[in-house]
Amino acid sequence: MATREEAKKYAAQNRRARFDFFIDDVLEAGIMLTGSEVKSLRGGRASVNEAYAGLKGGELYLFNAYIPEYLQAGRIDQHEPKRPRKLLVRRRELDKLAAGIKQKGVTLVPMSVYFNDRGYAKVEIGLATGKKKHDKRESEKERSWQRDKARLMRDKG
Repeated sequence: MATREEAKKYAAQNRRARFDFFIDDVLEAGIMLTGSEVKSLRGGRASVNEAYAGLKGGELYLFNAYIPEYLQAGRIDQHEPKRPRKLLVRRRELDKLAAGIKQKGVTLVPMSVYFNDRGYAKVEIGLATGKKKHDKRESEKERSWQRDKARLMRDKG
């Protein structure tokens, strides 16, 4: 889990991603945003829970990510909340991701959107394979056991 200082820099997190998917590889990508989108992201009300990344015209895009309109901006300066946003990755990384997507059952899932030390918005993308229902049950059972074990150790010691 992230510390409190690390949690402050996150604009949006996809907490269900690790529950719903096996994450094979994680990659950091830049994201092209307009000014009102950046201001709205800093407010922290964005959502990447139903978002996914994919190729479009040989480039990587983030689809279905919700960044709400920035209310203080004028009507002309507003952006569309769920528009596709271009992700910035190196060509070698893009080729690796494209090869991963072509495999059956593999998708690109955004894990989080955050601001780095220089103030740039970044997206953490995971190369993921979907879990079956029995896999989800097993991970829930493991998490419950870890929680009970920690509680037992705390009470005894």
